[in-house]
Amino acid sequence: MAKRSKAAEQVQPAEPAESLEDRLRYQFRNPDLLRLALTHSSLAFEKGDGTPNRTTEDNEQLEFLGDAVVGLIVTELLIQHFPDRREGDLTRMRAMLVSGKSMSEAAVRLGIGRDLFLGRGEESTGGRTRSSVLADAVEAIVAAIFRDAGNAGSAPGGGLRAAKAFVEREIFKPRLTDLKMAASQGARFGGIVGDWKSALQELLQARGEGQPTYRTLEETGDAHNKRFRVEVLLGDRVMGEGEGGSKKAAQQAAAHIAYDLLNPEIADGVIATA
Repeated sequence: MAKRSKAAEQVQPAEPAESLEDRLRYQFRNPDLLRLALTHSSLAFEKGDGTPNRTTEDNEQLEFLGDAVVGLIVTELLIQHFPDRREGDLTRMRAMLVSGKSMSEAAVRLGIGRDLFLGRGEESTGGRTRSSVLADAVEAIVAAIFRDAGNAGSAPGGGLRAAKAFVEREIFKPRLTDLKMAASQGARFGGIVGDWKSALQELLQARGEGQPTYRTLEETGDAHNKRFRVEVLLGDRVMGEGEGGSKKAAQQAAAHIAYDLLNPEIADGVIATA
């Protein structure tokens, strides 16, 4: 007797998806959109024979749309709150707000992890608390709100208004105080201190000391739990060393240390993107 192929398996969320609507402060006209936003792509690879299950939809396209919607809304909010800042400063602040770190922090505050629909493999490797999975889910939820509120029969522009209310409340306002502090403290060196690599580069340029370089010292861990150790140099001089879950994060950590050493009087209280 032939062995039957195992059907796609999924891990149900700890609570019904409907309970999330209260935390999101948005009631979906089409609950299927919310479910789709919470469905991770790992479900598509649990057909049983190693091939994708194309009948299982996931949140990747919603995430793609949500990334653009969040970027537009954050850009508008920054211009409203910081009308006198230059493009470079606004670009850096936007990068901080739309970063994976910012998105995943919003997901944690909202308790989104326990409502995700994951494949067994993703669940077993910690997907429910993985920052990248949480960040993607937040972007997908923004897109789901945008689509749901913008469906036929809704008021013109309703989708963008609903998405903006969510982004402003859950992503923008929690970091507004930090943004204002960074704008104030970083202004003396011509930039927002938030992207430590850019801040360090600007500080060194202001002092006429050249450009920093970064060197990876160590890469450890398996595919799901990588760790990197990086040093930042000015010529042959090591200025700082940092660690992180990606090369970018490790470089930011190293730059932060170097910046604090070179410029301790304004280093306290500013924020980082990584």
